[in-house]
Amino acid sequence: MPRKVTKALIRDIPADRLYNSVAVQRLINRVMQDGKKQIAERLVYGGMQKAAEKLQVQNPLEVFDQAMANIKPALETRSRRVGGANYQIPFEVKGQRQSHLTLMWFVAAARSRKGMSMEDRIALELIDAYNSAGTAVKKREDAHKMAEANRAFAHFARY
Repeated sequence: MPRKVTKALIRDIPADRLYNSVAVQRLINRVMQDGKKQIAERLVYGGMQKAAEKLQVQNPLEVFDQAMANIKPALETRSRRVGGANYQIPFEVKGQRQSHLTLMWFVAAARSRKGMSMEDRIALELIDAYNSAGTAVKKREDAHKMAEANRAFAHFARY
């Protein structure tokens, strides 16, 4: 008997106070630890400012938007059991899941850098993502390669 699938409730997140952007606020919330939002805001805003200065761009929001666009995945694979074998089936990534994966990969990549402050890590990861390099972009490319390699199993997908 198939299990009942319920949709997750998606909360409305208010835009951040500096750039008036919901995407920046989502990043702040993802960076935040132990409910310390002011620290997370300082880290994200400082990182965006440093990245914009280093790239010589006037608006830090442009750097952020371009970096997130370069990380955003179009395809992912999901495991599916068919006749005793597990197949990695490629699926298109849409909407909320796309932005969720983007932010998760970005924050994980920033945290994996060692030997500097979190503000600097965010700035360097933003610069790398803006230039289509870095760990988060590599993660997206790996997901796309995996989906491409398993394209033969796409007919197992149930939409």
